[in-house]
Amino acid sequence: MVSLSFVIVALAAFAVPMILTRFKISAIPASVGEVVIGILLGQSALNIVHTSDLLSNFSTFGLLVVMFLSGMEIDFSLFAKNSTNLSPLEAKQKANEEKVITPLFVALITYGLVILGAFLVSLSFYYLGLFDNIALATIMFMTISLAIVVSVLKENEVLNRPFGQTVLLVAILGQVVPMIALTVYSSLIAGKGGSLWLIAILVITAAFMFRNFRTFFDFFERINKATTQVDVRLAFFILLALVWVAEHVGAQNILGAFIAGIVFKLLQPAEDTERRLDAIGYGFFVPFFFIMTGVGLNLPGLLASKKTVILIPLILLAFVLAKLPAFLGLKLRFSSGNSLAASFLSSTTLALILAALTIAKGLEVVTEQQAGAFTVAAILTYLVGPVLFGRIFRVSKENPKKTQVHFIGVNLLTVSTAQQLDDSLYEVNLYTDVQKSFKTFNSEANVHAIDSVDADYLIKNDVLDTDILVLGYSANPEVNYNLALRAKEYGIKRVIMRFDNVNPEIDQDHESHLQEAGVEFFTTFDLGVSSMRAMVESPSMLEMLTSSDARLYEVTIQNANFDGLEIRNLPLVDKITISRIFRNHKAIAPHGNTRIMLGDHMVFSGNKEFAQAIRNSLGKENE
Repeated sequence: MVSLSFVIVALAAFAVPMILTRFKISAIPASVGEVVIGILLGQSALNIVHTSDLLSNFSTFGLLVVMFLSGMEIDFSLFAKNSTNLSPLEAKQKANEEKVITPLFVALITYGLVILGAFLVSLSFYYLGLFDNIALATIMFMTISLAIVVSVLKENEVLNRPFGQTVLLVAILGQVVPMIALTVYSSLIAGKGGSLWLIAILVITAAFMFRNFRTFFDFFERINKATTQVDVRLAFFILLALVWVAEHVGAQNILGAFIAGIVFKLLQPAEDTERRLDAIGYGFFVPFFFIMTGVGLNLPGLLASKKTVILIPLILLAFVLAKLPAFLGLKLRFSSGNSLAASFLSSTTLALILAALTIAKGLEVVTEQQAGAFTVAAILTYLVGPVLFGRIFRVSKENPKKTQVHFIGVNLLTVSTAQQLDDSLYEVNLYTDVQKSFKTFNSEANVHAIDSVDADYLIKNDVLDTDILVLGYSANPEVNYNLALRAKEYGIKRVIMRFDNVNPEIDQDHESHLQEAGVEFFTTFDLGVSSMRAMVESPSMLEMLTSSDARLYEVTIQNANFDGLEIRNLPLVDKITISRIFRNHKAIAPHGNTRIMLGDHMVFSGNKEFAQAIRNSLGKENE
């Protein structure tokens, strides 16, 4: 039966974000607010919520879900960049990037220093008589809150930069390494060290699940229904199965939950799937864990002990000092100020500390007073870390990266197109092996003379090192066709090809090859017909296409701050006209209440100045 305490906790979970928003308390994470309200509702203050089996089970499951979602926070693309499965262009770009110290190398050095700092702080606590369990203290002092680090980096729009990637990798290590160490520690203390090898069964089970479900999302769209939500069911099955295996091989259930999150992330779920899992987890289960943690604290009892009162600020200081050596590792690549800011941010920790204390109390290696002091200090890190980071961190001033556009073939069409591209958004170069064309147009645009349009020559001379390649070679259309296919093999993301005057008998064969390769192609005849039809159907189209003030623009939504925002609330929306949104290759006719999503392609028209601001804002990567 549902008790009144259960209903009150559910109400508190609903109220916390409302209260934080109402009083504009943005510096405090919701999880901290949930622990605080739990303290107020529990034995420390009002004493109107009492622990029951139902609440305990929900609290435990909330912990498992938060560990599962933490595993899903890992961005495996950071590691994929080090794989050998790269296109020639990506390999070339990676080789250039490796001329500087890589984020992974810096992160490994940095976290090694964190472990050293945690050990030294724990040793100090031992000799001062504050905490006599060096191993457990070291594990707790080297933990890092992955969720908070990701959240803060996203808010500062640096998660996708080398700095953000490095700090993220440090946080991942600060989640994974302590989790494994805690499992080993608890097994040894419980006298089950001889069965540690059984943990391999957990890894084997995870690998088995990944292998058997890795093609799931390939056919997911064909079988999913609103009443089935098969992807969510799969997620919870993997979570429960690996938690069960972990508990039966002597590992901690939180390790099973974390590995389950990693497995599901490796299955490459759709962004919508991840959002729904976040909604279920953070919207319902996770708050029970944090609120019940607060309910279980007895602050009056803790504060009645002078030793505990002294211990809380000392543990808080220890959390910060243990992470300060990270400064030396981050300083290998980043500025002193930002390195120090990241060190403070890494001091944030809570969920894993609470998990560790739950295990430690079960093993009877910590007292209630010590566990309470660690909990209160961990809560305070959520306030100290992000605040100090925000005060010290400074975004390095970088010029917005322009999109590289290379044209092969110089003629009236390509030169005129190049002249019309916004030079604040695009860096344009045109190439031709025809001397007459070079002499005719080199004063009109950024035209370069080349000796050949052979693909090997172009690669050798960096002509194909570009974001967008436009093939407008008109002397021999077959050159466009062959170069287009070779360019896609080389790894260019967008290849646009002029497709005129090809032998009609081979047109269909050429088209199928181009479509399979992902080449965008056009004919001048089709462009003319499409434009004329648009003018007939939309009288304002002619003005839009020919006006120097109002043009068509497209932006891919990459800024996570706008994910789920209604169009009516977009910045400068009154200065532009949004005509279409393309989502998963399907066109959406937008309205004021249409919500945009990450990955949407938005087509709009407007003044050049406002259009650029919109593109800079919505297209900025921060995830």
